[in-house]
Amino acid sequence: MAATTAQPMGSLPSGLGICTTAPDIFYLPELVFGGLVWILVASTHVEPPNPLGWVMFVSVFCFVMTFLWMIIFAAGGHKNGSGWAAADFAYHGLAAFFYLSAGVDLAYITFQKRSGTFKIYQIDIAAVVFAYLATLLYFIHTILSAIRWKNF
Repeated sequence: MAATTAQPMGSLPSGLGICTTAPDIFYLPELVFGGLVWILVASTHVEPPNPLGWVMFVSVFCFVMTFLWMIIFAAGGHKNGSGWAAADFAYHGLAAFFYLSAGVDLAYITFQKRSGTFKIYQIDIAAVVFAYLATLLYFIHTILSAIRWKNF
């Protein structure tokens, strides 16, 4: 049998182990899709400012927090503590909820603006798709983090 670098579900990875273990393998796709939502919404005129301001807050907040969370895990700052496993579950659950609410707001605003410029409409649709993909990634990460926390 081939040797594996995957860690058991009851421990937290550090270093490059975050690139090979579930749920931590989702950090990079979450950053990519969240960053795309941020870029696409910011590339259009933010009108109306209230719901799209929420979308921008969610995308920037989750991008920064996921990046910091990934750095903490890669550096081994969690010291394999069970509190970090619980915090990982809580953060990703909150991020999934935030992205779901932001995706619904963005889809509603995009639906309302469908009579505007076609290029802006396409950008908004792409942002909606990436927001829902980010929601899915954060949701899967939440489920896997809950399993890891339970087995800790």
